[in-house]
Amino acid sequence: MTVENLTLPPELFDVSAFREQLENGHAIRTCKEAIDHSTQYLHNQFHAGQQARDLIRLRAAFMDALLAALWDKQDWGTSQMALVAVGGYGRGELHPHSDIDLLILLGENCDNCKETLSSFLTLLWDTGLNIGPSVRNLDECVDSAAGDITILTSLMESRVIRGPEALMQEVRERTAPDRMWSSRDFFQAKLEEQLARHNKFADTEYNLEPNVKGSPGGLRDLQIIGWIAERHFGVESVEKITSDEFLNAEEMAILTTGRDFMWQVRYALHMIADREEDRLLFDHQRELAALWGFKDGDKLAVEQFMQTYYRWAQALGQLNELLIQNFDQAILHQGEEDEISILNERFQVRNGYIEIRDNNLFSKTPNALLEVFLLSAQHDEILGIAAPTARLIRNNRRLIDDAFRSDEQNRQMFLQILRSPNKMTRQLRRMTRYGILGSYLPEFGRVIGQMQHDLFHTYTVDAHTLEVIKNARRFQSPDTEDKFPVTSRVARRLRKIELLYIAALYHDIGKGRGGDHSELGAVDAEQFCRNHGLDEKDSELVVWLVRNHLLMSAVAQRKDISDPEVIQQFAEHVRDTEHLDYLLTLTVADINGTNPTLWNAWRGSLLRQLYTETRRALRRGLDNPVDKQALVEEARRASSEFLEGRGFTMEELDGLWQSRGEDYFLRERIEDIAWHTEAIAGHHYLDTPLVLIRHDAESSVANTTQILIHARSTAQLFSRICTALEQLDLNIHDARIYDANNGMSLDTFFVLDSSGKPITEDSARLTHIRAYLSDALESDTGKVAIPEWRTPRKMKSFSVPTETRIYLDETKNMSVLEVSAPDRPGLLARLGRIFVSFNIELQAAKIQTLGERVEDVFFITDDQQQPLTDEELCKALQRTIREELDGQAAA
Repeated sequence: MTVENLTLPPELFDVSAFREQLENGHAIRTCKEAIDHSTQYLHNQFHAGQQARDLIRLRAAFMDALLAALWDKQDWGTSQMALVAVGGYGRGELHPHSDIDLLILLGENCDNCKETLSSFLTLLWDTGLNIGPSVRNLDECVDSAAGDITILTSLMESRVIRGPEALMQEVRERTAPDRMWSSRDFFQAKLEEQLARHNKFADTEYNLEPNVKGSPGGLRDLQIIGWIAERHFGVESVEKITSDEFLNAEEMAILTTGRDFMWQVRYALHMIADREEDRLLFDHQRELAALWGFKDGDKLAVEQFMQTYYRWAQALGQLNELLIQNFDQAILHQGEEDEISILNERFQVRNGYIEIRDNNLFSKTPNALLEVFLLSAQHDEILGIAAPTARLIRNNRRLIDDAFRSDEQNRQMFLQILRSPNKMTRQLRRMTRYGILGSYLPEFGRVIGQMQHDLFHTYTVDAHTLEVIKNARRFQSPDTEDKFPVTSRVARRLRKIELLYIAALYHDIGKGRGGDHSELGAVDAEQFCRNHGLDEKDSELVVWLVRNHLLMSAVAQRKDISDPEVIQQFAEHVRDTEHLDYLLTLTVADINGTNPTLWNAWRGSLLRQLYTETRRALRRGLDNPVDKQALVEEARRASSEFLEGRGFTMEELDGLWQSRGEDYFLRERIEDIAWHTEAIAGHHYLDTPLVLIRHDAESSVANTTQILIHARSTAQLFSRICTALEQLDLNIHDARIYDANNGMSLDTFFVLDSSGKPITEDSARLTHIRAYLSDALESDTGKVAIPEWRTPRKMKSFSVPTETRIYLDETKNMSVLEVSAPDRPGLLARLGRIFVSFNIELQAAKIQTLGERVEDVFFITDDQQQPLTDEELCKALQRTIREELDGQAAA
């Protein structure tokens, strides 16, 4: 039923009573009361089970009645003027906090009503209505529509509330397809608009916080096809297209039911947020799951709700794709002779789209369900799969059973798809979209729509997996050399690229089952390799990659990779350069496919350093580890030679270096040692901290800004430095603490700004940082003022307790403390204060931020530079850290 034909229930809005109250004055208060009452009434109806499709039309009808009453109260004189609902309001779809888009269409004799019109609009704003008004005459409407397709689209959905219908009818006639924006031009513009919008959401329905309106498979996808249908076929909505060529009865039912679901979700979002909110944010997903009646079980209620959402989004996305392709043929190629090329006896290409030559092909030859994707990957000229064929693929996917999966021809076809030179990742996406990949690999089917309800993943497991494969594929292209110079070169020399794709396909497939997902995935990967006839060497490599896909990132970001023994241990685990090459490529693809914000130059430099040092160790031979003492002596010798050229004697250098341990000479570059030494030698006022800053793309932690601090060693020094750096909006990524027996501390911090970039050429900023740090360290050395903690939006939806672990690093003779917790201001400063209270000395730190979570590693000793051996002390330390950090999070 259209809005115009709706009868408003008097419980919702008594129009006569409302008009009487307006006559008695207090228009603003009267309007606000009516709006609040109608909103509450509709919300009550929603909770009582009324469908949102009815409620949004009732709200539009209520708004029509309210605006009409307010319009009628004005004295418009003899002016010819129309009050027109446009956009979503014009369609009769008004969610609780949607914009109320209005057009004041001016006809004749309107010059004397400007004051009245201004008063009318002011009244609407004063009532709190979220109106979006435009005031235009006929010519202005037409000119605006000709220049802006968004305005044209809004006018297409117009509905006159008050005033002469003839005014709007003239606008419709003057903006018709034969006058402007032909159906061909309109279709192309809307298609480009959709592609741009989809790209904003990584072209996937499976974002963890999707937008119910704008994401792929959302309401805008349905509106796009409705607008195209109206422009070309002259129908009010897609449902009015009766030809099965576009949508059959089953598909039409899916469209209407799916749209009802999306409307239901959007209405609930507006109601819960009490504002216009179309994003399914984490903090709303739990409330929606409860509204839908889901309960925690094998899967969390929120996961069950989101999987329901993803299924509908995918279904609507498929219908959008099908209709867009049908419209493409009907609009862009109308009247043209089809270009047909025969591929084989089963398939042909029509106007760029592959199609079957016999509608019974899939039922007679189920293997063709894979062959269609293989041919699409082998022929670069194929744009996609023809809509009728895509429909038959979905309808026949049930034919993929155990016999199909065991068929050797099918197994080899799947491997050929992975080896294909053209659009391989696009084929995997299509196979996922049409239900083929999840049917052929049931273990993959189980993770489709599987949420990763954490603080740093952006996509569901299946969408993340396809992103990782896409990244691995991109490394084959020279276009990635600028951003990934090492990885792209390594990827292009891999022996069999499909082995990398298989490992990527299985690396997270064990998630959601409980247990170690790497081990579970390795079991599935081994079964896949066995089923698909991979030899022992290739199978071992794939299984090893799945089992160890987190290893390289963990070592690079949590271990001291300047330590030759760390490199030796990693090299022994990797065993050879082939495993190393594959692991590097998978690691970089995985990080970039997890969350676009996780990758930065610092992470890239750590992986590059670990990769380079490990290759050297493998080239040298695992039985020939590097002599650590020889490295120390070589560093001292090379640094001495460098500094002798600056006028230093060996006696002076021995004196300056006598308190430096071997770790210092192992970690620091020759250039850095010389920089530190010369600066400290020239700094004669030991009671005044020395602060130096520089950026060096080739530094020991490349692509960061290095801050050197030489100061009196005090209990609160680390906390004070961390607090000051945080106040400067700098993030610490690596910290090296060298305490000397002369009471001085040499600390180096490697930092990035809040956008993940080093401070490079901003000399004023560098000067400010240096001055600020100097002042902060010279000031009163009392208790550090730690920044207040405020919980970010995302973290409010997660109960993530702090996790700690302490173990002994025998090679460094230090204890290692690992802390995993939600990120928060002052975290490092608080930890520094705890270290002081336990008489613990910090020797080094590796700081890693993953989205809203930190995974920090601290190398610590007691005040005698010995590892922590008291088990009760270690327990007390960890308990204090957890209580302090979790207590702050709850505050």
